[in-house]
Amino acid sequence: MVDTDIDTAAGTEATRLRAGGAPPAARAPASRRRRSRHHGVRTQRRAALMFAPTMLVSLIFVYVFIGTTVYISLSNWKVGTSRDPSLREPLGGTYLELAGEQRFQADIRNIVVFTVFFLVLAVVGGLIWALLIHHVVAARGLFRTVFLLPYALSFIVTGVAWRWIFAPSTGVNQVLRFLGIEDPPGWMTDTTILGSLNQPAGDDWLKVQLGIPVAMLPVIFAAAWQLLGFAMAMYLAGLAAIPDEQLEAASVDGASAWKRIRYITLPQLWPATVTCFVLLLHVALKIFDLVVSMSGSGPGFVTDVPGIYIYNYLASRYDKASAMAIVLLVLTLCVIVPYLIRGYRKERRP
Repeated sequence: MVDTDIDTAAGTEATRLRAGGAPPAARAPASRRRRSRHHGVRTQRRAALMFAPTMLVSLIFVYVFIGTTVYISLSNWKVGTSRDPSLREPLGGTYLELAGEQRFQADIRNIVVFTVFFLVLAVVGGLIWALLIHHVVAARGLFRTVFLLPYALSFIVTGVAWRWIFAPSTGVNQVLRFLGIEDPPGWMTDTTILGSLNQPAGDDWLKVQLGIPVAMLPVIFAAAWQLLGFAMAMYLAGLAAIPDEQLEAASVDGASAWKRIRYITLPQLWPATVTCFVLLLHVALKIFDLVVSMSGSGPGFVTDVPGIYIYNYLASRYDKASAMAIVLLVLTLCVIVPYLIRGYRKERRP
């Protein structure tokens, strides 16, 4: 009986092969692949339709506006209410005028000094606080809330409080006089440049002293105090992801606390460090309200920053304000674009 069934099945298969038909096992995967491909195409089309409005809005309100700002910076449009879209001769003359200005040079010096010192204080301080709080057994939530609270304040509130702390006649100077320092710095009214690298003459292209303006120090301290909690929160999230087994194994092997931090903790906190660095860097480059509430441009533009420059020239020199906005955009892109490229390559990595 079994031999009869086998002969019948073999005869059916031979008949199908003579008719040129494909094996059922081969047809099924091909059909599934076609259905999967068609499903993928339909999914991509639906995703494109869903994202199309967002892409259109971004195209208009980001890229078209950036292009418009670039054009205005190259034009003769000086007063906002008196439109003159003709291109300036020579092309790019506004940028050359900008580069030769004392105020522009002071702004670039100030924003570089502010960014470097602010990042060091905020990132390193956030890391230290995170390491301390992560190992606290009691009241960890209280400490986390206390150090994170300043991040919820606005820069205006922070600026008003720190302006009083660094006022020449109150705050820190009262302590310095109590300690015997007879002539404490004027802080935000002080025009001293620490570590000056040059002494510009009248006919030099470089019209400002390169160094660290004393007046920028209170602004740096205030900004670092407010954003230190943000960096701490980033590092606490990174520390929570480190397996305790690794630290315990290193401790059993005799590694000191410093070696555990140096060779286990810090390498695994590197992604949090990069993210924190990029986010705080673009905050630093766009700083505006904190400086306005503490000192404004300051004497001799010692605390002036690009944001204040743009605000002041919006009514009188539309082209110069637009040119400074583009310079600020380029400075920001120098940071953001490498970060985005790094993330894109990481996503594509198998």
